[in-house]
Amino acid sequence: MEPLIVVHGGAGAYRFSNDEERLRYTRELEDAVSDGLKALSTGGALDAVVAAVSSMEDSGIFNAGRGSVLTISGNVEVDAGLMDGSSMRIGAVAAVRNVANPIKLARMVMEKTDHVMIAGEGATELARMWGLFTRSSRFYNEVKLRRFEDVLKDYANGKGYFNRVIKLAGELGIGDTVGAVAMDRDGNLAAGTSTGGVWLKFDGRVGDSPIPGAGYWAQNGVGAFSASGLGEVIIRSMVCIRAAFLVENGVEVAEALRRVVDGVTGRYGNGTVGVIGIDARGNVASSFNTNAMARAWGRGGRVIRVAFHGNDPWP
Repeated sequence: MEPLIVVHGGAGAYRFSNDEERLRYTRELEDAVSDGLKALSTGGALDAVVAAVSSMEDSGIFNAGRGSVLTISGNVEVDAGLMDGSSMRIGAVAAVRNVANPIKLARMVMEKTDHVMIAGEGATELARMWGLFTRSSRFYNEVKLRRFEDVLKDYANGKGYFNRVIKLAGELGIGDTVGAVAMDRDGNLAAGTSTGGVWLKFDGRVGDSPIPGAGYWAQNGVGAFSASGLGEVIIRSMVCIRAAFLVENGVEVAEALRRVVDGVTGRYGNGTVGVIGIDARGNVASSFNTNAMARAWGRGGRVIRVAFHGNDPWP
């Protein structure tokens, strides 16, 4: 089996103001794929997912890790989840502060505790113990703070519904959620998702990213999936487990993702969801009802493709 990895930087607007901006996102996606492929050369699918997602968390341009948006009180709270398709083990963290790489903390929860998900201050304390605690200043910059003030003003004027704040996040240049799915040389699958949530969310709000079956799912012999979009919609729709069920029952992975996204669109409208996936044979697919979805994939040691819009070549 030839190892492969697929990553996404979120489903959203991605209306680039110039070629330089598009190139910046392209390079970050390529770096994430390259880091995942490097991990696959010496390790397994789980290693690859953690490496790729960590790369995007560190970039500062995606809504995850260092790039995470601010809560209504001006804090940064992140969520992440990770699943090993061979053992069906899961690790997740939710509403955790001062952690720039929550995907790594999710893996520690998976491997070093008896739990599936740990939230809030308990997760932060574990981050301190395991050397993943990050000083608050790393999450803030002048551009983000100016946008926070603008969003607060809009919210005060009655424009604070999630659709509005997601639009504003896109204008800032921050995508919505990052994720990765991978297959290693033994055919093992893994999936992971990480996010900073949405602008002006309540402190303690938890989205789909740490919820297995909603924001991610991996199952050997079936497939691996990672979602992005409006977390409340993805949780209600259980996007990734629905995709897995279809693939397990003989539907091709591309068609399965299309059906799931069409179902979400029919119930909740456009601009709500995107999902990437691979099946147990290594077929790559994606589907989304947003303007674009930043995504890339690679196999056998090289980046194959980067895409943003629906008419970009893929896979």
